[in-house]
Amino acid sequence: MDNYSCDMIKNNKIDPSLYTKWDVKRGLRNADGSGVVVGLTRVGDVRGYVSGSSSEKLPTAGKLFLRGYDIEEIVRHCVAEDRFGYEEAAYLLLFGKLPDSAQLEGFERLLGRKRELPEGFIRDMILTAPSRSIMNKLARSVLALYSYDENPDDISVDNVLRQSIELISYFPALIASGYHAMRTAFANESLHIHFPDPTRSTAETILGLTRATNEFTDFEAKILDICLILHAEHGGGNNSSFATHVVTSTGTDTYSAIAAAVGSLKGPKHGGANIEVINMIRDIRDNVKDITDEKLLRAYLAKILRGEANDGSGLIYGLGHAVYTVSDPRAALLKGMARKLAEEKGLLDDFALYNFIETEGPRLYAEHKGVEKLMPANVDLYSGFVYKALNIPDALATPIFAAARVAGWCAHRIEELIDGGKIMRPAYICVQPHMEYLPIAER
Repeated sequence: MDNYSCDMIKNNKIDPSLYTKWDVKRGLRNADGSGVVVGLTRVGDVRGYVSGSSSEKLPTAGKLFLRGYDIEEIVRHCVAEDRFGYEEAAYLLLFGKLPDSAQLEGFERLLGRKRELPEGFIRDMILTAPSRSIMNKLARSVLALYSYDENPDDISVDNVLRQSIELISYFPALIASGYHAMRTAFANESLHIHFPDPTRSTAETILGLTRATNEFTDFEAKILDICLILHAEHGGGNNSSFATHVVTSTGTDTYSAIAAAVGSLKGPKHGGANIEVINMIRDIRDNVKDITDEKLLRAYLAKILRGEANDGSGLIYGLGHAVYTVSDPRAALLKGMARKLAEEKGLLDDFALYNFIETEGPRLYAEHKGVEKLMPANVDLYSGFVYKALNIPDALATPIFAAARVAGWCAHRIEELIDGGKIMRPAYICVQPHMEYLPIAER
C-alpha cells in the first residue's frame, strides 16, 4: 500500500503558487481571513469585527444574535426568571419570532410528546449496530429515521417543519441510546435505557436519559440549558450550517441534510474541537503536579506551544476564533455559569486552571511564536469545564453540541427551501495538464 499512497499523494498535490495565480479563496476565506460572502440569512448573526475605511478588520467585542435578538439578553432573562430557555430559542429560530406564553407552552408540550423514538428503533437501529463514536451513530440514526417517516421526501415547508420538530425532540434519546449502546458493546458495562419524561425540558431530558440513575439537580439542568442556548445557532457560515444549506439546495430530504450537518460537526476543526480542549486539560492535569502553581503551569503551556507536550500540535485549544477577535460572547456567558458551578461543586482550583489558560495563553503564544494576535477564549474552553463539572462523559460532549445545534440547522434548512432556489455549485479550476492515453502494454 505504501507505493499506492505515494502515488496518491504525488498526484493530488497542487503547486501552492497556482492558488495565488487564480485568486482561489481557499477554505472560502478572503486574504484577511474573513469568510467569502455566499448567501444571506435572517437566522443568526455573528459579529466579531467591524470593517475599517481601508477594508481592514477592526477588532471589537463579539456579539451573537438569534433572529436579531442578542444572545446575552436571551440568557439573562432566562436566568433572571429561573426558567429553561432552550425551547424558546428553538421556537425563535424556527419561526423567526419570540413566542408568547401560550405558544411556548404549546411548543414545549409538542416537543415532549415527540421525545420517544419510534417503536423498535433503539433495538433495531442502535443496539444492533453500536459505534465507538456517538456522532457516527447519530448520523446513521438520523438517516435511519427516513425509513420510519411515512412522507420523508416531501420538502414542503409544513412537512419539513414537522420533521424538524421531531428531530429536535428525538436528538436527546438518539445520543443517549447511542451512548449506552457504546458502553455496553465496547466497555462491557450494564445497559441503561430510560423512557423520556414528556414534561421535562431538553436539558433535563439529556441528563436524565444519559445518566444510569436518571437523576440530576435543577441547578445542573439549568446550567446545561444555558449551554444548549449558546450552541443552538452560529450563523449560516459555520461549516455544519453551511453544509445544511448546500445539501438542502439539491432538493433532497431532511434526514440527508441533517445527517450531513452531523458529519460536519463531528470534525475536530468544528464541533469536535471541544474534545481537543478536554483532552488538553487532561494532559495538563496528568503532567503538572500542582495545577495551582502558576510557574509550573506556565512552563507546561510553553511546552505545549513548542510542540513538546499534549498532542504535539503546538496549539493551546480553546483560544482564538475564526470570526471573534476581542471576545466570544458565548465564552463570556459560560464563564459566569462555570464559576457558579465551580462554587457549587467545590471545583474552584479547576476553574482557576481554565482562567489561567485564558489569560496567560495569548501572552505565551506571542512569546514563543513571535506573533502577537488577539486570542480570546472561545466557547469550547468553558463548555469543557461545564461538561466535566456536570460529570458528562467526554464521548457526549460533541453529541450534546449537536442536540443543541439541530434547531439552528433546521432553521437554515427551512430558510434555504423558502428563499434559496438554486443548487449551490461553486467552481473549481482544473490545473491538471491534459494527458495522452497509453495502452496498458506501453505503461
